[in-house]
Amino acid sequence: MEKDILKKGERLDDLHRNGYMLIQNPEKFCFGLDAVLLSGFAKAGADDIVMDLCSGNGIVPILMEAKTDCSQFVGVEIQPDNVDMARRSIQYNKLDDKIFMECCDLKELGKLYNSHQFDVVTCNPPYIKAQSGAVNSADGKAIARHEIMCTLNDVFEAAAKMLRYGGRLYMVHRTNRLADIFELSKKNRLEPKAMRFVHATIDKAPSMVLIEFAKDGKPHLEVEKPMIIYAAGNVYTKEVNDIFYN
Repeated sequence: MEKDILKKGERLDDLHRNGYMLIQNPEKFCFGLDAVLLSGFAKAGADDIVMDLCSGNGIVPILMEAKTDCSQFVGVEIQPDNVDMARRSIQYNKLDDKIFMECCDLKELGKLYNSHQFDVVTCNPPYIKAQSGAVNSADGKAIARHEIMCTLNDVFEAAAKMLRYGGRLYMVHRTNRLADIFELSKKNRLEPKAMRFVHATIDKAPSMVLIEFAKDGKPHLEVEKPMIIYAAGNVYTKEVNDIFYN
């Protein structure tokens, strides 16, 4: 079955959760540590409906399906090749009845879904501001990393439109964009409620940040204890190892 579902240049990777596998193509898109950490940081209940923006090859919905009892997931991704990989991974893992992938510009979500119908939104967006250096706008990897097809404000606008009152957005991003993140989230009525810095090692400054926002929430931000990725000898800490392998 593996040969039947894979296309040229693709591989099938073990997610170490429920026996789930994920189709990846190193020439087009492979998930990173940030997506795995986001799937562990995001909270969702048994009856929640979850939307994942900038979904890539569907890594976050598939991991969250393994970790939660949510009723339904919708992944939104603009690149057709990534959506195709995600749909075949969903089929391979027999999750067709719980995870759905939309090949869609997140700025056009209002054409597909009514506003305010999702309990949780997750997003691992492009990190690098538009026009920050020369970028090939036709390169799939560049689209995943740079704000070519959507800006940070586009992400917040889409999340605010899709979330019900009191719904939650979970995002992973770079620490150097925090000023933009807070400005744009508040502009879109998404109040930061919890934040956790991610450090490569205990002696290094944080490079990533995990943030929870509440739709129309009251101002109150909790800074959680830092997450350390590597212990001595570049071995994952127990917490990160548990997020990966449970």
